[in-house]
Amino acid sequence: MGKQIATVAGGRQSALDPEQIGCVIVATSTYLLLTPPAAALVADALGTSGPGAFDLGGGCAGFCTALTVASDLVRGGSVDYALVVGVEKMSVTTEPTDRSTRFIFGDGAGAVVVGKSDVAGIGPVEWGSDGSQSDAIVQDLDWYEYITTPGAKRPYIKMAGTAVFRWAAFEMGKVALAAVEKAGLTVEDLDAFVPHQANSRITEVIARSMKLPETVPVSDDIAESGNTSAASVPLAMEAMLANGDVKPGDTALLLAFGAGLSYAGQVVTMPVFAQN
Repeated sequence: MGKQIATVAGGRQSALDPEQIGCVIVATSTYLLLTPPAAALVADALGTSGPGAFDLGGGCAGFCTALTVASDLVRGGSVDYALVVGVEKMSVTTEPTDRSTRFIFGDGAGAVVVGKSDVAGIGPVEWGSDGSQSDAIVQDLDWYEYITTPGAKRPYIKMAGTAVFRWAAFEMGKVALAAVEKAGLTVEDLDAFVPHQANSRITEVIARSMKLPETVPVSDDIAESGNTSAASVPLAMEAMLANGDVKPGDTALLLAFGAGLSYAGQVVTMPVFAQN
């Protein structure tokens, strides 16, 4: 396993000065400006000393993908601490009258700080993609076509719900088990399962296919937060810590999946829940 992670709240991780942050990674697919990157603006707003900063567009798998990048940056000695932010504003990218998507998605943001530790706290990633199914979750028109096509309707995200359900429900269990195996563990070693909050039925099918023990709590934050894409995993982690479902130091499996189609998952040590 890689490096310890710690949550942030109010933009600051407890006992950590913003100037110690060596890199800011913002995982998002809904930042509508091509430039500058949102990460540079976040870094400046937090009072950092000008760290490396970039955006990562990994769809719903963005946070777990960015977490792996941050872990490897720390592990490789490039930085001591990296801030990983998962943030989306799905309300501006879904068509207001589209009942197949609009009511599912939500806006949100969550973040963690990845830093050096004597005890490994982020396991190897199991990730991948299937571009042959890219049209399952897709923006229906690119921005250049919209600008240059007279009378074109504003682009929005479209989703083929049945195709996404079939792929996620029956393939992500294999990904989850592979991530657990890469960490040198079994499902019996897990204290929590934190999947992307896409759909409660998908979560149930994945848990069953993994043969996850019933004693292992599974995050179910979608009823409160909706599907917040790259923000859903950190928000679900926060909810489980705040509700007492898990405690700092517990072993949790994170699993994110979505547009691409793409996925990423890893076993982590649940961090200290930073509070204002």
